[in-house]
Amino acid sequence: MVHRIWGGMIVASVLFALLTGRVGPVSAAVFDGAKQAVQVALLLLAFMTFWLGILKIAEAAGLLWGLARLLSPLLRLLFPDVPKGHPAEGFILSNLSANFFGLGNAATPMGIKAMKELAKLNPRPGTASRPMITLLALNTASITLVPSTVIGYRAAYGSARPAEIIVPALIASTVGTVVALLVDRLFQRRAGDGPDGEG
Repeated sequence: MVHRIWGGMIVASVLFALLTGRVGPVSAAVFDGAKQAVQVALLLLAFMTFWLGILKIAEAAGLLWGLARLLSPLLRLLFPDVPKGHPAEGFILSNLSANFFGLGNAATPMGIKAMKELAKLNPRPGTASRPMITLLALNTASITLVPSTVIGYRAAYGSARPAEIIVPALIASTVGTVVALLVDRLFQRRAGDGPDGEG
């Protein structure tokens, strides 16, 4: 649907430019936009490469799995229906870690893998289970310490202090995560789920 909206806007802009004789400015805007897109993409690639490298090093050093053990009580609280030591735990933690560093593109594959593992535990295929809903809520409103993508955009567009967004982003994402979890639990209670409910 979105591609149709964007496509319609582009076609309408070109037609309007042809009708009003303003093809020159539209052509200049197209080339300028393409140039900026390449510049921003290269800068974002540098940020993504750096943080993905950090995550890979942490994974190879066993830090992610150590963090998983450390955060096991929290994961037990958030995902009581997932058996202890299940592969889904590691993928959930990797997803949350990537989101923590503002790497939404890196978080997505881990989230998909976590969902696949959670689907294996789902007693009702075709219906989202309680852990799947909780993961989706956490993934959507995850706490972000370093919003790498936003910092990259700000740096690309000439911000004097691109990293000053860190504190507001941390506050906003923390509030968003708390609200998402509260709403998740509220709807689970209204649906009549107990601690071991299926969701």
